[in-house]
Amino acid sequence: MSLTKSCYRTLYSLWIFFVTSDVTFLEVESTSAAEVDRHLQMGVQMLARGQLHDALSHFHAAIEGDPSNYLSYYRRATVYLALGRFRPGLQDLDEVIRIKPDFTAARSQRAGVLLKLGRLDEAHIEAEKVLRKEPSHEDATRIYTQIEPLKKNIEYVKHSIKAGRYEDATHVLKEVIEQCPWDASLRELRVSAYEAVGDIMSAITDLRTVTKLTQDNTQGFLRLSSLYYMVGDIEQSLAEIRECLKLDPDHKECFTFYKKVKKVNKLLGDAQEHVNNKEYEDCASKARKVLKEEKNEAEVEFLAHDKLCQCELHTGDLSSAMESCNKAIGIKEEARLFCDRAEVHIADEMFDEALADFQKALQIDENFHRAKEGVEKAQKLKKQAGKRDYYKILGVKRTASKKEITKAYRQLAQKWHPDHYDGSEKQKAEKMFIDIAAAKEVLTDEEMRAKFDAGEDPLDPEQQQGGPHGHGFNPFQHFHFHQGGGFPGGGFHGGGPFNFKFHFN
Repeated sequence: MSLTKSCYRTLYSLWIFFVTSDVTFLEVESTSAAEVDRHLQMGVQMLARGQLHDALSHFHAAIEGDPSNYLSYYRRATVYLALGRFRPGLQDLDEVIRIKPDFTAARSQRAGVLLKLGRLDEAHIEAEKVLRKEPSHEDATRIYTQIEPLKKNIEYVKHSIKAGRYEDATHVLKEVIEQCPWDASLRELRVSAYEAVGDIMSAITDLRTVTKLTQDNTQGFLRLSSLYYMVGDIEQSLAEIRECLKLDPDHKECFTFYKKVKKVNKLLGDAQEHVNNKEYEDCASKARKVLKEEKNEAEVEFLAHDKLCQCELHTGDLSSAMESCNKAIGIKEEARLFCDRAEVHIADEMFDEALADFQKALQIDENFHRAKEGVEKAQKLKKQAGKRDYYKILGVKRTASKKEITKAYRQLAQKWHPDHYDGSEKQKAEKMFIDIAAAKEVLTDEEMRAKFDAGEDPLDPEQQQGGPHGHGFNPFQHFHFHQGGGFPGGGFHGGGPFNFKFHFN
């Protein structure tokens, strides 16, 4: 009896457990359905407001709560497609049709996606399925009627490219790609056509899209890097080839090209650093190494010639500087380059040629400030040419360093020191000595030399009215000769019968 009572108690406990459990399960199921519905409603609201990423989060949650609800997949597909994420969007539409094959809205949308992807045969089949069920379906009809003309246009493009009619191909491809924007193969066709006609920047734009449309596209990144290199954008070329190596560190072609681009980029970066530090010999050396490294791509050679044009001017190698400037201009006519070449002409005292180059720069860019200043400078220098030329007095180039100027001055001061002459020759020597001292005074002072280089004589009283030395300043009235000892070291302070001092009051 007690056993029977014990069994009843056990059965009663089990019954209570299962009843309680059933209630609990029903409550959980009810709560889950409500939560799914809430996420769906929130997702629709976010979608209506254009808050696509927030809508996506809610549809994710709804699908997690109920993976069998085809509407959740359909709505998430709509968000994916609005974000341009066609792969997951198409996967969701496939799932919708698997769950509910007669859902024509999903089939029509799937046909549209397939059309944009250029999968025309599949799009044709899907649109046809919709039209069999709903013959008047507007979107399906539009898609269905587009397919055959698109196929014909694509065939025409392929034949045109094969026949070398690249402009015809790009014209037709523009319309085709508008209807099939996610078809990477069509953009690759247009890249080839753009390359053939030399429109590299348009080719780059299409190829960038191709690398986004296709996964693990190492060849795409290699080609993109090559195109950037071709137009002389070395840093971007380096960035793209690194993307190839991220996908495949062992990619032989990418690694070989990477080493080349990295080296050229380093050389050009170093050359610019030397320019910034006024280390012009080092700058020229780096630029020449770029030319040794690259002999085929004109735009890369241009970067080297451009640097040489700037740097060789300051090294005093004017013939090489002129050659480099000419080569750079031969590749790309830029206002800045004509100004650079004009500076080489000025250093070579060819003022008419300099003026012509500054004027060419203004023809390219009428508002180019440097060219406007250059015209004025060249005109002043041409006018100044008939007057005192401090560079000629010392026998140095316009690119001479301060050290070279001081050395020339010391040698000439030794040669023309008045102690070495008598009679009328002495007067000539005194004048020469004064001119030499004046030249040294101007050319070793940065501010005064800059004025002279701009066509203004800082020691000419007529040009310096109201200048730093006062009205009517005449530097020659301040020279004094004094009896003294010898002339040690080529200097003129102390030593010799005359101690010549050049100073300002």
